[in-house]
Amino acid sequence: MDDTAYAPPRSGVVRGACPHDCPDTCAWEVTVQDGVAVKLAGAKEHPFTRGGLCAKVSHYLERSANAERLLVPLRRSGPKGSGSFEEITWDAALDEVAERLRSVVAEHGPEAVLPYSFMGAQGLVQGVSIAERFFNRLGAIELDRDICGHAAAAGAAVTIGNGPAMLPRDLPGSRYVVLWGTNTVVTNLHLWPLVQEARAAGAKLVVIDPLRTRTAAAADWHIAPLPGTDAALALGLMHVIVRDGLHDADYVERHTTGFAALRVRLDEYPPDRVAAITGLEASVIEQLAREYATTRPAAIRVLVGMEHHEHGAMAFRAIACLPALVGAWRDLGGGLLRTTGFAAWAPLNQAAVSRPDLRSRPARHVNMTRLGDALATAAPPIRALVVWSSNPAATAPSQRLVLDGLRREDLFTVVAEQFLTDTAAHADIVLPVTTQTEHIDLVPSWGHTFITLNRPAVAPPGACRTTTEIFRGLAARLGFDEPCFADSDADIVRQALDSDHPWLAGIDEARLLHEGYAEVAVPNDFRPYADGGFATPSGRCEFFSQTMADAGRDPLPGWRPAVESPQGDPELAARFPLGLLSPKTAHHFLNSSYSHLPRHRGAQGEPLLELHPVDAAARGIADGAAVAVFNDRARLEVTARVSDRIRPGVTCLPSGYWASCTAGGLSVNALTSDALTDLGGGSALHSTLVEVELSS
Repeated sequence: MDDTAYAPPRSGVVRGACPHDCPDTCAWEVTVQDGVAVKLAGAKEHPFTRGGLCAKVSHYLERSANAERLLVPLRRSGPKGSGSFEEITWDAALDEVAERLRSVVAEHGPEAVLPYSFMGAQGLVQGVSIAERFFNRLGAIELDRDICGHAAAAGAAVTIGNGPAMLPRDLPGSRYVVLWGTNTVVTNLHLWPLVQEARAAGAKLVVIDPLRTRTAAAADWHIAPLPGTDAALALGLMHVIVRDGLHDADYVERHTTGFAALRVRLDEYPPDRVAAITGLEASVIEQLAREYATTRPAAIRVLVGMEHHEHGAMAFRAIACLPALVGAWRDLGGGLLRTTGFAAWAPLNQAAVSRPDLRSRPARHVNMTRLGDALATAAPPIRALVVWSSNPAATAPSQRLVLDGLRREDLFTVVAEQFLTDTAAHADIVLPVTTQTEHIDLVPSWGHTFITLNRPAVAPPGACRTTTEIFRGLAARLGFDEPCFADSDADIVRQALDSDHPWLAGIDEARLLHEGYAEVAVPNDFRPYADGGFATPSGRCEFFSQTMADAGRDPLPGWRPAVESPQGDPELAARFPLGLLSPKTAHHFLNSSYSHLPRHRGAQGEPLLELHPVDAAARGIADGAAVAVFNDRARLEVTARVSDRIRPGVTCLPSGYWASCTAGGLSVNALTSDALTDLGGGSALHSTLVEVELSS
């Protein structure tokens, strides 16, 4: 098909998709008049979007047209981080980047070049494609993009494998819905109507979260365990279920392995002990276990919040045992609802998009969670950093270490961005890139089963270019003559769809151009483990994992406190007795996006540190008081909000705020640790201890 099919219209309605790192992946429609985008709305016919957009994205056109938008390439003219730049041409910018990369490779090897990106652009075209091809061909460091989602996936995989899970569309059939560690109303808004449909049909909604979020406040029952104790709670539930004979003995016999060993392990987790670990009443554990085991269909919805603890993967390992123990997988509307990457991502031809075959030798690896440490201590040192679709100065943990690394004079940094973010302010070269209304992208979802084609609605403003154009230009300057670097964005869409996976049957470029989106062909009665068939080495749900045993790890689900937790290192806990949560509770921000814009920042207000009245009284802190929250990593001056939304022993400071927009030039990630999780290489940033005192 001719690429001219993607040309922005002078006037009309153009279909597309929200680009953000969110499970909802909303389909949207942009109304264009005389070449200007004048209206943005959710696609009404889309079964998941249902015509609605969140408070963040509903004003996306204002973001695209914002006066602070970067419109020309910039070269640093002052100290790193000062925000002092001079305008340059694209040729000058790309020539300089290519020459500096060539020089670094010649002197230090390609392993001194670190690409850094995440889900700022969730699509396969602008977020992956030519950029990944470029760094594979260069032989650069391979970034382990494990900061979010990988610990959860690794933990669940030990129990049920890497196969599929329950679908969101089946949630209305559930009669017992547990939202475990997910603030659905804020971070998964379009799942909420499905939850409400289930409730209208008689389902009970239980929310398990240390914080009384908007979702928890709307639930039938809110259970608030101490952070990092979710595995213990799951084990306590299993203890009661097995003790009282409420498990599905037939399903366990036919489709699981290791039940006898699990039963012995569960003896270690009676309700009284679990109550002491979690801070809950034993009666709560008893009641939740009985209700979950005796109500059908029963669904547990998890996302990624609770994976961000030292033993976050184990929490998912333990929780994943529950549906098999009670036979919930038998029922449509029962089981474990996780991400839908198995449906809308995995069937696409991702190898054709990223071309890992271009890499000629094994890669050096750096985990994105530990960016600050890598910039400070990696041997051999990292000499060049290229950032796109990410703002690590705001989103990466151990923020002070990250900022120190970005200020290294011997580090050549390139940032492709839409705004002068905290990361871009530290760059040597800043390249202005398009927003979602101005480029082609193919956007699969990790929260539903639709794939959406994003068509450009308007021409890019100023001198903005797509990410793909930037890396094509760099590839040409470095003499990369492989044909794949000449692929157009539309070519990449076609390559991604060129897959023989049966779920992609009938989905091609022509259909997406006509309809805007398409649902993958998952069977209607989708109960992936009704008859077993788990994607584990044994083909069963593995209560006991021989793979873990062979690796010298605990083969059974269990619980241990994080070192940096009130129940962990006694000396550290004595100095810093409060557990710190830094969740995405900001209704008007998404990660670090939007937090610098006046509308969104004004609606959200300043970051407030929540303290329970008991903890506040012990420190002489009143609501609205100026306080300092601190640990060995940093000290932040903030305002206290005394509230019983949070439980004693825990404090909360929301993420998403830019350091440059806060008093003192630091945000919550200055306090968080860059420690990794037990499996999956994820970020354990919620395993953080702090103390709070009145500001002096």
